[in-house]
Amino acid sequence: MKGLKGKTAIITGSGRKGGIGEAIAMALAKHGCNVVISDIGEPKGKEFSKDHVGTSSEMRQIVREINKLKKGKATAIPCDVRNEKAVSDMLKKTVKKFGSMDIMVNNAGVGYIMEPFTEFKEKSWNAVLDVNLKGAFLCSKHGAIQMQKQGKGGSIINIASQAAKSGFPFAAAYTASKHGMIGLTRSNAVELGKDKIRVNAVCPNHITTGLGHWQNKFFSEKLGLNYDDYLQGIKDKNPLGRTGLVQDIANAVCFLASDHASYITGEAMNVSGGEEYH
Repeated sequence: MKGLKGKTAIITGSGRKGGIGEAIAMALAKHGCNVVISDIGEPKGKEFSKDHVGTSSEMRQIVREINKLKKGKATAIPCDVRNEKAVSDMLKKTVKKFGSMDIMVNNAGVGYIMEPFTEFKEKSWNAVLDVNLKGAFLCSKHGAIQMQKQGKGGSIINIASQAAKSGFPFAAAYTASKHGMIGLTRSNAVELGKDKIRVNAVCPNHITTGLGHWQNKFFSEKLGLNYDDYLQGIKDKNPLGRTGLVQDIANAVCFLASDHASYITGEAMNVSGGEEYH
């Protein structure tokens, strides 16, 4: 991908093995980017348990694997994207380490808090919105500030979802947060274009990562289906006949971050095998 070599990218929510964030970081590094692996680092309460967060040890493991490639360099910086000071500090550490920050990938997200709408707890709503939307706002804000200082433009890429365009049961907070992320993408694209900062979103449909497995289990139980039948139903309704792969999303991010997408901003690009087309 033209124009990626030597650039520096931060990928939030990239501290889990087999996740979308790890795949994005690996792909960018293979194209010569320096990458920051960032995640919350440790469990923080019921909403952010060890089953759903990237730990510092897991982040360091991913960094080691990327550095073995001897392409772009990687480092780990734990960050709670809900906290503005933590986000600001992450940017400062990134620039101190690599000298610049050119690509911000807002991948951190909570997709594992699902409740019937009339039973949806305020605490649950806040946990989802704080990470998925407030986190993207804070990282975009401080990423843009750094890009403006550098004066060379840059790329902000928000990892949204099919739920950014269609509704899903038990997912009021998730769906609202991802719809909001598209609004944030479009508004920032309009405002930051003068600084040559492009802002786009990628909208995946179902991908069976660790989180995707949890979602499969949750929805199959709610629908009274066994796991395999539920997963087959997802494949059957997809025009390309399969579920998405983490590499599909990583490839889209690399394209949007590269010079090949230099005239693309404000887009919410579906990567869904044709399942979502608006």
